[in-house]
Amino acid sequence: MPRPFTPGSTLPGRRLDPVAGTPVAIPDPARLVHLQFRRFAGCPVCHLHLRSIVRRHAEIEAAGVREVVVFHSPADELREYANELPFTLIADPDKRLYREFGVESSRRSLLDPRAWLPILRAVLRSTWGLLRGRERPPAARQPHGRLGLPADFLIAPDGRVLASRYGAHSYDQWTVDELLTLATSADAPRPPAGRQ
Repeated sequence: MPRPFTPGSTLPGRRLDPVAGTPVAIPDPARLVHLQFRRFAGCPVCHLHLRSIVRRHAEIEAAGVREVVVFHSPADELREYANELPFTLIADPDKRLYREFGVESSRRSLLDPRAWLPILRAVLRSTWGLLRGRERPPAARQPHGRLGLPADFLIAPDGRVLASRYGAHSYDQWTVDELLTLATSADAPRPPAGRQ
């Protein structure tokens, strides 16, 4: 699949409807956008990564970055998680955005040895959460499968793609430290102090 949005590309403006809240403009005219593509609602591996984003969300916002996370689950499934996550969730059950951005699915998402330890940690953590009644299992049926690869894009207010990463396996995405480094080195305006 072609990778249409790499550093230096310009992203056409759009408004996306989140599962909760008001429509989101991408690009955001006042700050950077970290657009993430994940798999399905309740995905243990995605959940493990998103917890790192939640823990450091204040730092990410202070760096002038808005988090927008896309899943290929229906809005009803994704809505169950909206109150637990402090960022925008986008349902894309038809995978229209995935195709537009060139985000793939592949068996290598789970078969790559670099993904095995994060997968094991994610499954153990998720199982413990389910047993304690603190997590919900994902839907048994995933129309677009469970083999999606992650992708990350850092988008400037003028629509320029400042950085991108197409994952090679299920846990191949930017860490929070990598995102903050990219954001602080980006040639983009910073939000006024106190803006959330």
